[in-house]
Parts: sequence; structure tokens; C-alpha cells
Amino acid sequence: MRTPLEPGRALQQARQQTDALFRMVRPGSLYARPIGERHRIVFYLGHMDAFDWNLIARYALDVPAFHQGFDRLFAFGIDPPPGELPSDQPTDWPALAEVEHYQQRTRETIDQRLDDVPEQLLHVAIEHRLMHAETFAYILHQLEYGKKVAPHQGRPGWRPADHGVYRTEFLPIPAGLANLGLTSGGGFGWDNEFQAHTVEVPAFSVAQYKVTNGEYLEYVREGADPPFFWAGRGAGWLFRGMFSEYPLPLDAPVYATHEQATAYARWRGLRLPSEAEYDRAARQAPRSSNLNFRYWDPIPVTADDDGTRRPMQLAGNGWEWTSTVFAPFPGFTPFPFYPNYSAPFFDGAHYVLKGASPRTAECFLRPSFRNWFRPSYPYVYATFRLVNP
Repeated sequence: MRTPLEPGRALQQARQQTDALFRMVRPGSLYARPIGERHRIVFYLGHMDAFDWNLIARYALDVPAFHQGFDRLFAFGIDPPPGELPSDQPTDWPALAEVEHYQQRTRETIDQRLDDVPEQLLHVAIEHRLMHAETFAYILHQLEYGKKVAPHQGRPGWRPADHGVYRTEFLPIPAGLANLGLTSGGGFGWDNEFQAHTVEVPAFSVAQYKVTNGEYLEYVREGADPPFFWAGRGAGWLFRGMFSEYPLPLDAPVYATHEQATAYARWRGLRLPSEAEYDRAARQAPRSSNLNFRYWDPIPVTADDDGTRRPMQLAGNGWEWTSTVFAPFPGFTPFPFYPNYSAPFFDGAHYVLKGASPRTAECFLRPSFRNWFRPSYPYVYATFRLVNP
């Protein structure tokens, strides 16, 4: 584990991470909308700095606004219900030079006052930006290859030969307590991570590995729809990587929706783990090397094996779906400065994911962190593993 950076330096590094993503977009494509359910790319260019401005300059420091229109325009992303897509046009958005000027002035003003910013709010700004370093990667993944510039490391990294289809071993997890959430004073966390509590979990068995493309291919051959990240080309399947299509890596974890993961588990006569079961299985489990922006695409499920009979890659190489509906913990209180972070999503229509993906920053590897998405949302780097019974 790396030593945490002081907040000012961490904010600068988070900016560098997101700025690098926008440099991957060819200039003529900044008004594109690669994902129909999300804003155009130009929104995200303004959003992260508008968030910092509204949180730090306006809320914490009461600095007078210099562009209230942009403060509102870039304030919030969208998560429309299925079938309700936005209808704005590129001409509805401001010119790129205006957005960049807003971004520059926002950063200069905040940086002059960093010593006056409460530490909690700096953590919020840093983690919010790093969340978008991942969610914006989902958007860039769907941008046409010719509209983005691949950095030096465009492929997943080293890859041993495919191991083909194999059945993962199920490892026993004894009955015991799951420790969920954070205690007050236990370090930074988002509102949905509080309060800490324990849950009794009966004994179960968990798969050592995430479900692979090779295993899921058997399901597709039985008539199931292919995952979103697969592309049928002739007689075979390709994986739609960030910067190119290449032969489907049978030994890499399958990216799937919650609906697909649940259906596959049912087909196998098994099920997805709950959030509490994930906590039990993840204790002392080794992390994958494929996290914290190391690679762009998934690596084999066995790539991080250490010779022990433990569940592998419970953190890294893909978020893991759970069967738990995203809901508040006992004692939940929304942040007064960000009341809409969690509460609007306690709607019974989002499910908890745990772990991390290749594009997840290291700060989110704390066991209490909770991710969530709609069960049909196909763009997230989401994997799953099975439990029995």
C-alpha cells in the first residue's frame, strides 16, 4: 500500500489523471455522445471543475461566483431510466474555449485557498474526480477507435496463453460476522459507507475465480445473448477493448450486466454473493495487479495466483456484482454538502458492486467502499463470481 499523499498534492495528481483522458479524445469529437444514457463529452470537461467550484469555492469558502450559468450547467450528471435518453444537440453546449477558460479560472481560485478548505471536502473533491477517471473511461471505451488517441500502453499488458474453459474450485467460507461500513472517526468515507455494523453470515462456498469469457461462451452457445463487450466477427468472437478489437480472451473475466450475471448463475444452479458474503470472502484475499490505472483491459483470472487456495482478484480486474440492492446502512445520514450522492439511488433499482476494476484508483480499495449501477447497465467494467449454496 502506498503512503497517502497530502490532499493538495493528491488533488493535483487527480487532475492530471483526468486531464490525460481528455487528451485521448481527438478535438473534433469532444461534442460526441458515445453512450446514449450519458452527457456529451464536453459536459465532463466542465463537470469535474464545476463540482470542485460549487463544493469548495462556493459552499466551503463563500467565494463569489464568476459564471453562475456554468456552475449550474455542469453541476450534475444524469442517470435516466431505460428508454429515456437525453435529446440535446452539440450546439446546445458552450464553445470549448469558454469551458477551458472556466476550468482554468476555477482551478486557480481554488489553489490559492487550499489551506482554508476543510479536509473532508478535499477528500470529496479528490475521490469525486477519481470516480470520473473511471466512469469517463467507460464513456471513452464506447467512442469510435478513430476518434481517440491511444497512449503508449494501449493493450491490456502481458498475457499468457489462454487456458481455455475450466471449472473453478469452490472454497469454503465458514459462518461468521461480516463487518460492513465505517465508524465515525475511522477515516474518510462517503455517506453510504456509514455507519459500521456487523451481519451474521451462514457458511457458504465461493468460487476461487471470477467467471471467465470461456465459461460464459458455453452459456452463449446454449442460446444466451452475448455480453456487450463481445463482437461477433464471422465464425468467432472478438473482445472490444479500449483501443482495438482482438480475439476473445477465454481466460479473462467476462464483463456482464447484473441481469446477465444472475441469469448465468441460475443456469449453473448457483447464485451471486451478497455484499456481506463478499466481505467474508475478501478477508485476507490478495489483490489483483490490474487496478489503479495499470492496464486498460482485463487480464487472466489466474494472472495473480500466489499458490494459495484463496479467492483471487476480489479487488481488481473488474468490479464484482452482488445480489444486494443498494440501500442505506442503519444510521445513514446524507452529506449536507452533497445530499444527492447516495439517497436518490436508494430506489430498489440499483445493485451493489464491490472490489475494483482496471481503472479504479487505489483510494477506493478500502473494504467499506460501495459502488452501484442499474442491473441492465452494460458499460461498466463489471464481473462476477458464483457462490454455493
